[in-house]
Amino acid sequence: MSTSFNEQFDQHGAWRREFGLRLKLLGEWMKDHELLDAGVEERLQRLEFQVRTDKVMVAFVGEFSRGKSELINAIFFAGYGRRIMPASAGRTTMCPTEMGYDADVPPCLRLLPIESRLQPQALMEWRMVPEKWTRVDLDVNNPQQLAAALEMVAETRMVTKADAEALGLWDSEDHPRVDAKGLVEVPRWRHALINIAHPLLKQGLVILDTPGLNAIGAEPELTVSLLPQAQAVVFILGADTGVTKSDLDIWREHLIVDSHGTDLRLVVLNKIDTLWDALSSPEKIQSQIDRQCASTAEILGIPPKQVIPVSAQKGLVAKVNSDPVLLAASCLPKLEEALALGIMGQRQKILATAVAAGISSLRLETGRVSNIRRRDLAEQMMELKGLQGKNATVIKHMRARITQEQAEFDLSGSKIHAVRSVHLKLLREVFDSLNATALKAEMGELNAALHQKGLKLGVKKAYGETFDRLRGIFHKVQALCTEIQSMLAATFRQLNGEHGFSLQAPTEPQLASYVQDLNAVERGHLQYLGVTNAFRLARAEFADRLVRALATRLRTINEAALGDVELWSKTAAAQLDAQLRERRRTFGRRIEAIDRIQQATGGLNDRIAEIDSQEATLNELESKLGELTNYLVRVRDARRNATESVVGAHS
Repeated sequence: MSTSFNEQFDQHGAWRREFGLRLKLLGEWMKDHELLDAGVEERLQRLEFQVRTDKVMVAFVGEFSRGKSELINAIFFAGYGRRIMPASAGRTTMCPTEMGYDADVPPCLRLLPIESRLQPQALMEWRMVPEKWTRVDLDVNNPQQLAAALEMVAETRMVTKADAEALGLWDSEDHPRVDAKGLVEVPRWRHALINIAHPLLKQGLVILDTPGLNAIGAEPELTVSLLPQAQAVVFILGADTGVTKSDLDIWREHLIVDSHGTDLRLVVLNKIDTLWDALSSPEKIQSQIDRQCASTAEILGIPPKQVIPVSAQKGLVAKVNSDPVLLAASCLPKLEEALALGIMGQRQKILATAVAAGISSLRLETGRVSNIRRRDLAEQMMELKGLQGKNATVIKHMRARITQEQAEFDLSGSKIHAVRSVHLKLLREVFDSLNATALKAEMGELNAALHQKGLKLGVKKAYGETFDRLRGIFHKVQALCTEIQSMLAATFRQLNGEHGFSLQAPTEPQLASYVQDLNAVERGHLQYLGVTNAFRLARAEFADRLVRALATRLRTINEAALGDVELWSKTAAAQLDAQLRERRRTFGRRIEAIDRIQQATGGLNDRIAEIDSQEATLNELESKLGELTNYLVRVRDARRNATESVVGAHS
C-alpha cells in the first residue's frame, strides 16, 4: 500500500509531539528531584526545541512553465478541491515563495516589493522588518479567497530598461523582452511568505516555490542560504521539452555544486500527459516515457531511479475527482512515495541520532549526581555506625573533625576559582574568534575585491583567501578547545583524588563539520565567480547582495559552532557545581546528624534509619529515571522501525 508524503508527514508530526511532551515531562520530574543541573537542563531544552521546531523544507526548482506550482497543488493542496497556487496559463509564480506556519503570526500573505532590491539589505535582514512588507490577511477556510489572494505572487509590472538594470533583472545575454514602448516586464514582488495553518505546514513542513533561472541567479540568498537548507530539492523538467539549455544551467550552476548531496535531488519529468497519444499503444507510450527518463538521467549524471515521470495536472484532477485510475496513470503516488521515504526517512535518522546522543549524555550526567549521593550516604552510614556505643567525648571529637574537613574543603574553592578564571579567559578567546565583529573583519578583503570597478578578475583568488582564513579560525578554535579540555581533565583528576569526586571532562566539541559547511558554502559561491556572471559582478548592488548573503550564511555557521562550545563549557561547569553542591549539602547533613545525636540518645538509630530510607529513595529515583529515558528510546526506535519497514516494503 502506498504511503503518501502527507501520511508520512502526519506520522512524523505525531511522533514529534509525543516525544517533545515526554521530554518536557522528564525535565520537570528531574527538576522536582534535584537531578537537573544547568548542563543537563540545557541539553534537554535543546533536544526538546530541536524535536518540537524541526522543519522539513522541500524546494521546487525549475524554469518557467515547467509546472512547479501545479505540482505543489497536486501534492499538498488537492484537499481544497481546486488550485491554490496560481498555475493556470499565463499565471505563474514570479517571485520566490515560502509557505510555512508560525503560530505567532495570523494567516497572511506577506510580499516584499521588488524595489527593496535597490537597498543593500540582505533578504534575511528584510525579514526582521515586517512593516516593510505588503500584508494580505488570508481566510484558510475559504478556498476561493485563499486562491485569489495567492494570485498576487504572479503579479508583474512594466519598467524601463534602466530600472530593470538597477533592479538587477536585466541580463545582457538573456534579457526580458522589451515591448513597443521600450518597457520590460519584471516581477512586482521580490519574495513572498505565506503563513497558513495547513495540517502539514503546522507540523513543520516548509515549501519553497522558486521562479526561473533569471530570478534564481539574481537573488544570491536563494542558492547561498535557502536552497542549501532544503532537505530535498525537486527539480522539474518538461516531458515534452526534455532537458533544455536553461534547465541544464540551473542544474549545474545552482543544484549540483556539491556532489555529496545528489541523493537529495529528485528530478520530476512533468507533463507526461502530453505524450499520451490515442493512436499509440500504452506500451509504446510507456517506452517513450522510459527513454525520456533514461536520457534525462544520463544528461544530469544521476541514477535513473531519481528521475520520476509525472503529470501534476492529471494528478490534481484525479485527486479532486477521486479518480484512482487517472491518479495511477499520473504517477503522482510514486513521487509522493519518493518524498515520504527519502526526505522523511533522512530527517528521522538525523533526529534519531540527536535523540540517542542526548539521552546518552543525560543518563551519564544524572548518573554522576546519583553516584555522588550514593557514595556520600555510604560514608555517612559508616561514620554513624562507628559511633554506636561511643561516649559523648568521641561524638564531640567527630563533630570537630567534620567541621575541620568542611573548612579545608571550603579553602579548595580558591583553587577552583583560579581554574575557572583560566577557563573563561580561553573561552573569551574562542568567542572573540567567532563573533560577528571578527567575521566582518575577515571578510574585509573579499568585500574590497568585489567592489573594485569593472570586471572582478581577482575575485576568485580573494574568495579562496577569505575562506582559507575562515578555516584557519576554526582550526585555531579547535586548538583552544583542546587546550581547555586538557586543563579541565587535569583539574578534574586532581579534584577526584583530593575529594573523591567523579568528575569527567565532557568530550570537546568537534568543529570539523563546520569546516565542511564552510567548504560547501565556498563551492556554492563559485558559480557566481565565473565568466557567465562577470557582468553581474561588475554591478555594485549585486556584489553587495552577494557579500551580505554570504555574511548571513557564515554568521549562522559561526553561531552554531559557538552554541556547541557554549554547551560544552556549561556542561563542564555544571558538573563541577553539582558535585560541589552535593558535597556541601553532605557536610551540613553530617553536622546536623551529630548535633541530633548529642541532643538525644535515640538520635543515632533514627539517623541510620533515615539514611536507609534515603538510599531506598535513591534506588527508586534511578529506577524511575531509567524507565522514563527507556520510554523515550522506545518511542524513537518504534518510529524508526516503522519508517524502515515501509522502506523495505517498497524496495
